[in-house]
Amino acid sequence: MEHDGGDVTADAAESDVPVAPTRTETVAGPRRRRRLAVDLTALGVIGILLIGAIGATGAVLYRQLYSPTAFVLDYLHLLADGRATDALRLPGVSASSTELAAAKLPADASGALLRGNALSHLTDVEAVSETTDAEGTTTVTVTYRVGGHSGTTTFEVERDDDGALLPRWRFAESPLAVIELEVRGSMQFEVNGFSVDKRQVSSDGAGADPLEPLPLLAFSPGLYSITVDTAATTSPGVAVLSDTPLAAIPVSFQAEPTDKFIGVVQQEVDDFLAQCATQKVLQPTGCPFGYYVRNRIVEPPTWKIEENPVVTLEPDGAGWAITRTQAVAKINVQIRSIFDGSVYDVEELVPFFLTGKITILPDGTASIAVSAAD
Repeated sequence: MEHDGGDVTADAAESDVPVAPTRTETVAGPRRRRRLAVDLTALGVIGILLIGAIGATGAVLYRQLYSPTAFVLDYLHLLADGRATDALRLPGVSASSTELAAAKLPADASGALLRGNALSHLTDVEAVSETTDAEGTTTVTVTYRVGGHSGTTTFEVERDDDGALLPRWRFAESPLAVIELEVRGSMQFEVNGFSVDKRQVSSDGAGADPLEPLPLLAFSPGLYSITVDTAATTSPGVAVLSDTPLAAIPVSFQAEPTDKFIGVVQQEVDDFLAQCATQKVLQPTGCPFGYYVRNRIVEPPTWKIEENPVVTLEPDGAGWAITRTQAVAKINVQIRSIFDGSVYDVEELVPFFLTGKITILPDGTASIAVSAAD
C-alpha cells in the first residue's frame, strides 16, 4: 500500500511540473498576438494621420507661399507697403516696349510714376478666385480698397519654374497700365503729390508738345490723383483708377489761371498801355488805340489812359488769351482847320477794345502780346 501510495504521490509530483507551464503558454500566445495586432493597427492609424497632417500642411503652405494667388498677393502687398522697386522686380511686372506696342500702347511710355512716393494707399486686399485654363494660364481675381474706393482686378499668371523644385510664377501679362495724360494750360503737375514736368519725362524733352498727351506707366491697381498747383495755374484735379493690366487710361483736363497770374498779366497790360500813352502821335505805334483827324495838328497830342481794362484769361491752345475787353484813353490835341485856318483844342475820350496772347516760355516766364481787338 505504501508502495502504491508512494508511487501515486511520486507520479503526481512528477506530473505537476510540466502541467502548469503548458497551460500558461496556451493562454499567453493568443494574448501576445492580439496585442501585436492592436499595436500595428495603432501605428497604421498614426501613420495615416501623420500623412494626412503632412498633406494638409503642404496644401496650406502651397496656398500661402507657392500658389499663383500667393504670387499675386505678394505683388499687391509690396504695393501696399510702397515698395515699388521690389514690385517691379517680380517676374513679368515690367513691360517692354515690344509688349506695350503689341497691346497698342505707346512704346515710349515714361516710368516716372513707378516709384513709391507716387503710390496710393492700398488696403483690404483679398483673393476672390483662382482658375486655370487648358493652356496652363491661371487667372487670379482680387478685391481691395485704394484711396477710399473699392476695386477688383484680374491678373494672368503662368509657371516660371526654370527647373526649380518648388513652383515659381510670373505674370503672363504685365500688371502695368498706361495713363495717357493731357493737361492743358500747364507743363507742370502733380500725381499723388509727386511733381512732374512734362519736358523732363517726355521722350521729346524740352521740345514736348504742350497739347500732346503724355503716356505714363502706372501700377494696377492704383489710384492716381492729378492736380495742378503752380504760381500761374491751378486745378481741383482729377482722380483715375488704374485697375486693368495693359490698359490705356485717357485723362484730359484744363488748368485755370491763378489770381496771382491774372494780377501779373493785368499789371503788364496796364504798364504797356501807359507806355503807349507816352507816344505823342495820333496813332501810337504797336498800340490798340489811336485818333483820326481830317485837319492839321498844331502841337503833338498827349495821351492818358483814363480807364484801364479788366483782364480775364481764357485757354488758347498751349497758352492763354486775354479775353476781349474795353479800356478808355483820353487825347488832348490842338487842331488847325484846313478850311478856315482856325485853331481849336480837342479833349476827347477814346474807347477801344483789346485782346492779347500769352505764351509760357520754357523757363516758366510768360510772353504777353497785346493787340487791338477790332
